[in-house]
Amino acid sequence: MEMKIESVATKEGFSSVWEPREPLPESQEGDAKTRPDMNTTKGGLVIFTANSNPACMELGKRIAERLGVELGKVQVYQEANRETRVQIQESVRGKDVFIIQTVSKDVNTIVMELLIMVYACRTSCARSIIGVVPYFPYSKQCKMRKRGSIVSKLLASMMCKAGLTHMITMDLHQKEIQGFFNIPVDNLRASPFLLQYIQEEIPDYRNAVIVAKSPASAKRAQSFAERLRLGIAVIHGEAQDAESDLVDGRHSPPTVKNMGAIHPSLEIPLLIPKEKPPITVVGDVGGRIAIIVDDIIDDVDSFLAAADTLKERGAYKIYVMATHGILSSDAPRLIEESAIDEVVVTNTIPHEIQKLQCPKIKTVDISMILSEAIRRIHNGESMSYLFRNIGVDD
Repeated sequence: MEMKIESVATKEGFSSVWEPREPLPESQEGDAKTRPDMNTTKGGLVIFTANSNPACMELGKRIAERLGVELGKVQVYQEANRETRVQIQESVRGKDVFIIQTVSKDVNTIVMELLIMVYACRTSCARSIIGVVPYFPYSKQCKMRKRGSIVSKLLASMMCKAGLTHMITMDLHQKEIQGFFNIPVDNLRASPFLLQYIQEEIPDYRNAVIVAKSPASAKRAQSFAERLRLGIAVIHGEAQDAESDLVDGRHSPPTVKNMGAIHPSLEIPLLIPKEKPPITVVGDVGGRIAIIVDDIIDDVDSFLAAADTLKERGAYKIYVMATHGILSSDAPRLIEESAIDEVVVTNTIPHEIQKLQCPKIKTVDISMILSEAIRRIHNGESMSYLFRNIGVDD
């Protein structure tokens, strides 16, 4: 699959992004008479965007434009008492309904919008209801921590209970989240678009090295390095706490003075507490371009610390590549004042305000792969084309 990324002028109603372009997929090649037609497939196709926030609807408009269909008519708004109300304004009986939902700052409202719209389509006798959620919210809360809860499991159960029959998402924080659903889940990848951006838009990328800011992200960095035929470096011993180092206290004993219930001869060995070593960089970055890769960039402190370390080790230019650019709080300002030269994210999450605050933030459009996934599911075609050369660690 050959793709070319080029700078495009801002389309009417769209923000400026890098748009990957490629030839028609294999199933679309050939005579126009044999090419699948979105409008003639049995049951029909309806695409809704569940966002009441206009800034979050741009991705849905891009997908609908690529498919050559109009967005479905629906009203999503909040009452004076902050209750979410959904009014579907066209028939969905016997149709395939695709609900596109991106995440904004008010994530809980976004979740309720999606659940209510799914349930509304279910009660309106839709044939199938497919959620297109590029960034799955609460995905970082997918492990038990102390006496907390696995919130992503709860959210998956709520979506299935509301009536979702299929889920399309992208670069889940942990691939095991797919097992939380009892419906099919297609976890698409943004790495082909980010790899093409590196090849087309980073001058002298052959002199680059792919960097993992922690050992936890080494697999992703290795995948990028092997595909680009580049070296890899791993930053080890960072001062901040990594997600994998959080204390899991589910099985901690009760804090009571009387310990007579425990057998006196029972001595449970305790793990030695972790002590992080001084910050070291495993790999040579001197005089080279450093490209830090990860799946999510939200709190940028760890990225800033990694950039400072790489600068000290001699890297002359630093890029950050991530699929989901949440960029909350003061992230744009901190990036602008940091040693990072450019942050490249996809438009799974709207971040136009952050781009105005920080010109270093660039966007890669992934509406192409989402629209192709919708087309294939609607026409009953195989999804394997979208997972070509995708390994277990990608």
